[in-house]
Amino acid sequence: MSQPITSDNLQDFKATFDRLPKSHALKRTTMKNGILASSEDTNSQIAMDPVFSVELDTGSVANQKQSGRCWMFAALNTMRHPLQDQFKLKGFELSQNYTNFWDKLEKSNYFYENILNTASLPLEDRKVAFLLATPQQDGGQWDMLCALIQKYGIVPKSVMPETYNSSTSRELNSVLNKKLRKDAVTLRQLVADGADDTQIAATRETMVSEVYRILVFALGEPVTEFDWEYKDDDGNYHQDHLTPQQFFQKYVGWNLDDYVSLINSPTEDKPYNHLYTVEMLGNVVGGREVRHLNLDIDTFKQLAVKQLQNGETVWFGSDVGQSSDRKAGILDTGIYQLDDLFDVDLSMTKAQRLDYGESLMTHAMVLTGVDLVDGKPTKWKVENSWGDKVGNKGYFVMSDDWFDQFVYQIVINKKYLSDAQNDVLKKEYDQPKVLAPWDPMGALAL
Repeated sequence: MSQPITSDNLQDFKATFDRLPKSHALKRTTMKNGILASSEDTNSQIAMDPVFSVELDTGSVANQKQSGRCWMFAALNTMRHPLQDQFKLKGFELSQNYTNFWDKLEKSNYFYENILNTASLPLEDRKVAFLLATPQQDGGQWDMLCALIQKYGIVPKSVMPETYNSSTSRELNSVLNKKLRKDAVTLRQLVADGADDTQIAATRETMVSEVYRILVFALGEPVTEFDWEYKDDDGNYHQDHLTPQQFFQKYVGWNLDDYVSLINSPTEDKPYNHLYTVEMLGNVVGGREVRHLNLDIDTFKQLAVKQLQNGETVWFGSDVGQSSDRKAGILDTGIYQLDDLFDVDLSMTKAQRLDYGESLMTHAMVLTGVDLVDGKPTKWKVENSWGDKVGNKGYFVMSDDWFDQFVYQIVINKKYLSDAQNDVLKKEYDQPKVLAPWDPMGALAL
């Protein structure tokens, strides 16, 4: 039924506004100070006092600067935390540029793979349009970082430091996406013309080689072996000759297969206690694939607490832009009282926000502490990767209710899972339910 806005409607709207208590005073303050400042509840800052009953000392925060590599920074941070303690390396960082190089090369090849797999579909098909909308980007997920490390290893930041293009990635992403779209034209035309597999493979190899060249210009050339010299916190000198794989095995030593992605998605299409993957989500062709075990929120949080209590930090993905104060470093559902300011009901359930496009995972950080009262969490300590000028020297405080509403993914060592949860991983790993490419659980953390 068509329902245009009439002049009578407009008169009623104005009369309703004028009848609201303090409407004109609220209009003046909102116009002058902005919506968030006008609706801010200062009680949130009091409640989010940065004191925690369980707190891990993880040192200074890193800074992803003007790039969308939070997922990479957060994952490498979880690995450097125990490394710093074991080898007495205060302030040590792993090279985010090294993994960034390989991620962009592999994502480009992954794009070519998907373009060829969908070459018989028309351009207006939703999957093809999805691929071409963003051929590659900075964002990613935990399993994608694992795929890179399993293939290429990692190195200290001193071995492959940041460049202008790794820290400010807009120009590089623009060039790469321009090239990938142009290459998509060529690959789809080859398929349409009936080219054989040998010709297509040779063309694709040339394309990947050209991407490699662009990345070397922009990010530098990754090492295959290196000499690492350092002094520990006691002033002792050390020297080691290593490959990136040897460095990971010797200085990190994790079995990455032990760490699994858990999600909390309370939508009807994703029953709890089942395994999910996302079509066309990944970076390394033939490498580790994305797997998500969906759990209810209470179990989800209990596992995060258990890992923290055992001295291990927790990678997590959330919608950081919701109810957050970047400067103060507060993530709290009560920080802005928008409903009170506008006298409207803006409430939605977590499932509704996911289903209707109001929320999805946008950013990855690290849990480094939790405050437990009577055994239950009330607030969480968060290590961000936006440098030390925001929050409390780069650290944020997250309320437990914010965790319930806007945290979607955590990474937990399988040893903390129940036998039943590990059985699901084993039984469903090779046949998870496949979600559409645009499903919210396929969002990339930036």
